[in-house]
Order: sequence, then structure tokens, then C-alpha cells
Amino acid sequence: MKNAFVIVTLSGLLTACAVAPKQQPPAALAAAQDAGQAAFTEDQADPSLELDEEEAEAKARAELEVRLPKVELTPTLLHQMLKAEFEFRNGDWQGPYLTMLSLAKQTRDPRLARRAAEMAVAAKQSEDTLAAVRLWHELDPESEEATQYFVGMVVTSDNIADLEPIFEKRLSETTPARRGLLMFQMQQLLARAKDKDVAGAMLERLITPYGNTMEARIVRAQAALSRGDKETARSEAHAALVAKPDSEIAVLMLAQVTENENQVAALLEQFLKSNPNAREVRAAHARVLVNRKEYPRARQEFELLLKDQPDNAAHLYALGILATQMNEAPAAEGYFTRFVEVLGRNPEDERDPSRALLILSQLAEERGDLAGALQWLDKVPEGTDPQTQFSSQLRRAHVIGKQGDLASARRLLASLKPAEPVQQAQVMVAESQLLRDAGRLQEAYALMQGAAKRFPKNPDLLYDFALLAEKLGHVDVMEQQLREVMAQAPENHHAYNALGYSLAERNVRLQEAYALIAKAMEMAPGDPFIMDSMGWVQYRLGNLAEAEKHLRRAYGLRRDPEIAVHLGEVLWQKGDKLAAQQLWREARAKDPHNDTLRTTLARLGLSL
Repeated sequence: MKNAFVIVTLSGLLTACAVAPKQQPPAALAAAQDAGQAAFTEDQADPSLELDEEEAEAKARAELEVRLPKVELTPTLLHQMLKAEFEFRNGDWQGPYLTMLSLAKQTRDPRLARRAAEMAVAAKQSEDTLAAVRLWHELDPESEEATQYFVGMVVTSDNIADLEPIFEKRLSETTPARRGLLMFQMQQLLARAKDKDVAGAMLERLITPYGNTMEARIVRAQAALSRGDKETARSEAHAALVAKPDSEIAVLMLAQVTENENQVAALLEQFLKSNPNAREVRAAHARVLVNRKEYPRARQEFELLLKDQPDNAAHLYALGILATQMNEAPAAEGYFTRFVEVLGRNPEDERDPSRALLILSQLAEERGDLAGALQWLDKVPEGTDPQTQFSSQLRRAHVIGKQGDLASARRLLASLKPAEPVQQAQVMVAESQLLRDAGRLQEAYALMQGAAKRFPKNPDLLYDFALLAEKLGHVDVMEQQLREVMAQAPENHHAYNALGYSLAERNVRLQEAYALIAKAMEMAPGDPFIMDSMGWVQYRLGNLAEAEKHLRRAYGLRRDPEIAVHLGEVLWQKGDKLAAQQLWREARAKDPHNDTLRTTLARLGLSL
């Protein structure tokens, strides 16, 4: 099974509580501290006894004063320190570094070792930095800050042996309630080591005394999975869940190493029956349902999650995508609008709203609000990635063209001038679409003819050209282009489906049409439009029961007007005329100008 979900992120559980340094260290030294900090969190105290910030700083200073050596600041020592600082500021690093390191060894003052480390970091000298940090830790082994820096530096060095006694001491001294957390943190840290085998062996030795705990089992399962030993990973994950049946991490780990998607779904469903408040498991279950194309059930799960956290941006976005897939435009618009609002109220959230804004623009256009469509595009942040900016400009040109200002839309496209051939082809396809929307089909066709010659290896462009050719009755060109797409991109199920549907629609070469659609369905079994094509070719072949089965399934996944029209015709031919008329009315309500509905009613001599 592909990873249909992401196992619960351990970093969210690994909040550190180390004493903050008095001065901000250089960025590289801070990165080393970040790497080591997670493995050395302070045990949480009773919240009712927490000190305020000033008292905590005073306590930390008092503890530091007790540990620091009583060094007399002689004129000679002061001169050496000032001389080193001035030389360092003038661009020299090695002399000042050696001076500070030497003074630290003489005085046994850890602050001088730290200063030497900062100088080495500024000079980008990793070995010298490690030497200074090692001395700093040696001089003040009780310092959380020094230990964090030391661990962060050593873990990426060629020899990580110094870490084992530190880790072992922490595991033995911590409370049982926090020991599992430390195991997870140490595993994350050791994952950065250069020699994975050495790090893995060290981790195994560290957790062996606690090997029957749920957390140790999870660590072993993750280690086994990382080296490709899925059998051991499953065994350890199962043992973890047995050790603690209500553990979300354990069930998610077991789900991650279970390859059968049906078994994964059943495992998560069973867990949720006993643990209905397990949010991470419910989110994982929702993602599995999405992967299985069970959109209504997935939506129910995300709605339950959103009920408890109405401003959860991730769940709002997921519900917006699901509503879009289910062709429920008003619901999708509501979810995406709330998603954008939530991000706007939380500037620290780094998620990019651009894709949601593009979808909102499209939804506004579909309900005829072209001004609103442009307003959503106006909100796309300037700092978003270039591809998204490019896509927003293509969409802007499309909407302007819809407003009737074809000249302005084409000028906007002409101003883009992308360097990449793929984007150049997209501009030509966009301009062709503008001409099609304006009813200038022959101009659009001529443009796409030239584009196909200019970009003969762009399957997306060739596919678009094929659809336009069919619209103009050039079925030979359509088939030629679709065959070329199949040759260039054999995995492109859209090409097989398009050619198969075209043959079925024209009621010719039906066995070949069936074979093409069946191939497309094999590649994308959950695609409702391919199901629609299969239903339609079965109808043409006279297999009404099979046709109805495929079309009902397709309409259940996506309530698209064309699928409704096809299903309606099948039901009409089976004698269920009331149901057929109801489907056609639904199609007309969603798309009053739908060509398929119009031609179907005309062919059957009917009106609604």
C-alpha cells in the first residue's frame, strides 16, 4: 500500500523545556542546539508551581553561578580576552579562537569555551567548533545548553560513541512516564548520524533495558521499517499495540506497515470504535478513505474532526477538496473560504493559501460571478512560488476573456513570456481556450495546429488539440493525436478514455472502444469519468444492466451533469422514465446549457 496517510508526527509530542541562553548564539550553533535539544527536555513540573519568567531567569543565573569557577579577572587575563575580541572583529578568527580555547582550559571557565565555539562557527570551521563545544560540555556537564550543543554537533560527526553514556544516563534518571518520549527523541536525533548501522546498534542497546514497553517496540518497528525489514516492523508494531491497546502511535505504526489497504481500513475502524476521541487515528482513517475514493465516508470523518476544531486549516482544506471531488460547489466554496479566513487570522501559519484561492476563483466563475473570480485571484500572495503565480495569471486571462474582453486577455497572455517550454505550451493552450470560448473555433484550431508542430513532445498539449479537433469534426486528427499521446505517455489514462468514449459516442468500433476504456479503468479504477465511459460503451453494446451499474457508481462519486444525462438515458430505455426525467432535471439545474443534455433530449424527441 502506498502511504495513504502520514503517521502521527512525533515532533509535535517532543516539546523541549530547556533553559534559554542569555544571549542569542550564532545561527549554526543554534542549529546544533536545536538538533540536541529534543533529546534533553526537562521533566515537566507541576504547572501550579511554575515560576514566572523573571524568577526562572534568576534561578537559572543562581544555578550557573554555583557551577562556574571563581576566576580572578587579572589585568593579563583581561588584556588577552580584549585582544582576542578586537582581532576577531577585524577579520581574524584562528588566533582569537586559540586564545579563548587556551584560556578556557587554564581557567576552567565554560563561558570562554562557548565563546571559542562561536568564533569557530563564524569561521565555518566544523572540527574546531566541535572541539570547543566538547570542552564547554566537559567544563560544565550539568549545563543543559552545553549538552544540547554537544549532542547536536557530535551526532553528525564521524564518531558518535560519546553520545551513548549521555543517553543512557538520561534514560535511567528520567521518570517512567517520560522515558518513552526520550526514546522517540533519541531515535530522531540518531537518524541524523552518518553511520546508520552504528547509530542503529547504539539505539538498540539503549532501549534494551526497556524493551517490552510500547515505546521501545515502536522504536524497533520504525528502525526495522527504515532498513526494509517489514516482517519485523509488523511484529514489533503488533506487540506495541498489545502492550498498550489504546495507543494512537501504536495503531498508526501498525497501519503504516500493513500493506493491504482493506486491512488498514478495518484496523483503524476497529480502533476508533473503542477510542472515538483518537483524533490522529481518525485523520489517518479519513486519508485512507480518500485513497479508496470513498469520499462521502471520508467527508464524515473530517467533519467529525472539524466539529472539535472548527478552525483547523488542514481539515477545512481537505473538506474543500472532497466537496470539489463530489461536485458540491457551494460546500467547497464555503470550506475554502473559511480556510483562507483562518490563515488570514493566523499570520504565523506558513501554509500557502494560493491553491485554495485559485479553486475559489474557479468556483466563482462556474456560478457566473466573474468579478468575484478576479477578486480571489487578487488575493494570491506575491511571494508565492513562480508556478502558482503563473497559473494565477493564466486563470486571470481566462476570466477576463469570459467577461468578453478577448483583446485584454490575449495581451495578458502575451505579456507572460515564460522561459520554460512547458509553460510556453500552456500559454498557447490557454489562448486557444479563449478563442474557443469566444466561438472562434477555426482560429483556435489553427493556433493549436501550430502549437502541436512547435511542441510535438508535449502530451498535454496534444491531448487538448485532440479534443478540439473532435469538436470540429476532425475525428482522424483527433485519433492521430490521441495515439501519439499514448505513445509518449503510456500511463496517460485520459487518452485511452477519450478515444474509447469518442468511438462509443459515435457508435463505431465498439469492441475497440470497450478495450480502450477497460485499459483506462485498469490504470485509474476510481475515476468516475472513466466509469461513465464504461457505462456508456456498455449501453451502446446493449448491456443495460452493466451500463446502469457503472453509471450509478460514477454518479455516486461525482454528481456531474453529463453522467446524469447518460444514466438517465439508460434508465429511460429500461422503462424507468420518472427516474430518468429526475436525473435530467438535476443535470439542467446544474448546467442549463449542457450540450449532452440538449442533444440527448433532441435525439429521443423529448422535452422537460
